Amino acid sequence: MTKRTQLIAFALLCAVSIVVWWHALVVTLRLALANEAYTHILLIVPLSIALICLQWKTRPQSFASSAIAGSLLLAVALLIGGFARWGVPGMAADLRLAVSMFALVMWWVASVVACFGARAFRSCLLPLCLLFWTVPIPAAGLNWIIPVLQNESAVAARILFRIAGIPATQDGNALDIPGLSIEVARECSSIRSSLVLIVVTMFLARLFLRSWWRKGIVIGAAIPLSVAKNGLRIFVIAELGTRVDPGFLEGNLHHHGGIVFLAIAVAIVSVFIWILRRSEPAAPDE
Repeated sequence: MTKRTQLIAFALLCAVSIVVWWHALVVTLRLALANEAYTHILLIVPLSIALICLQWKTRPQSFASSAIAGSLLLAVALLIGGFARWGVPGMAADLRLAVSMFALVMWWVASVVACFGARAFRSCLLPLCLLFWTVPIPAAGLNWIIPVLQNESAVAARILFRIAGIPATQDGNALDIPGLSIEVARECSSIRSSLVLIVVTMFLARLFLRSWWRKGIVIGAAIPLSVAKNGLRIFVIAELGTRVDPGFLEGNLHHHGGIVFLAIAVAIVSVFIWILRRSEPAAPDE
């Protein structure tokens, strides 16, 4: 199979996926535009495509298709998609959507294997795995993740207050400091910026690091960092509100300042990546 034929076959399989999973794609896009817990989904496909294109542009290779393995994976994707649509009549709508989108991503991965082979799959493993972030997290998952973020953000803020010499007590998601009581509400869990931070960290790790263990360290560090940056946000707003102007407690920094602290976290990740990159050997190790 020539490279041109491989690309045409891949494009046809992608077109089929859009037709078959059109409803799931539309619902997921609407969800990403309307719900902050799913905003990160908007980044996934562009970032994944950018990484794959960069990989093949900087290290062009010829790949042999794996029709048998790819066909088996395509069949698995169809089975999962069929299960999502007809398997369990009483399945919750959010879970049905998650399974449908999982099947769609499986179809895309299978298309890569079918048209370009297992070697191409291994070469683009992280960008392909990144695509699974397009699967919307079901409500049950969010109902577990968000309370954890709320509580851990309160813990991080309490630690910062104590480092600053400010007496702080915590009761669940509530913090008390002199002159102010803080409730880390569900909408203050920073779920959106936390997920965006993890996705961006995966992208930067793949872009600038070669060894898998270094990538794993950076991506793993993004999880506690996402909590720490929300704790910093709580600390800064509380300090500004009690020492400078009470308007900060309900101002733009409170309601729309997440991007500022996300940028700080991304800067920290970038410095960490720079440090790890300097320790890598000159020759590629993957």
